Amino acid sequence: MQKYPMTVAGEKALRDELDQLKKIDRPRITASIAEAREHGDLKENAEYHAAREQQGFCEARVQDIEGKLSNSQVIDISTIAPSDKVIFGTTVKLINVETDDEISYQIVGEDEASIKANKISVTSPIARALVGKQVGDVAVVKAPGGEIEFEIDGVQYI
Repeated sequence: MQKYPMTVAGEKALRDELDQLKKIDRPRITASIAEAREHGDLKENAEYHAAREQQGFCEARVQDIEGKLSNSQVIDISTIAPSDKVIFGTTVKLINVETDDEISYQIVGEDEASIKANKISVTSPIARALVGKQVGDVAVVKAPGGEIEFEIDGVQYI
């Protein structure tokens, strides 16, 4: 069975979403279905069909989250002795060798990835090129537009 790596924050976010779905969304949708049933003929009742569709999405998401949490491997980066090595959960400061542009990324689980928050999935091409390298190493990332070289300028275990 495949384990899904996840940060402590990622696990908390999934647990919070699951809590929201089970305690707030599910009862609200059930009430909407009950209210729509009171309106009579279900064949032409748009509210009923919309509520049933919402219920399907909600239940599918609950199952998805429960499956991910049951197969998760939560990695608390704060319990690992800091070093210069890039591993899951670390925040990596990179310098583009060609342009001298600097950028930082945190390597996280697939569900946590957000390019806007500079969090990249451990399965992304950039993360795969970085994991296992150390400060001072150059990582070559195979991008659709060609290869990009990044020098690892720093690694933070936060």
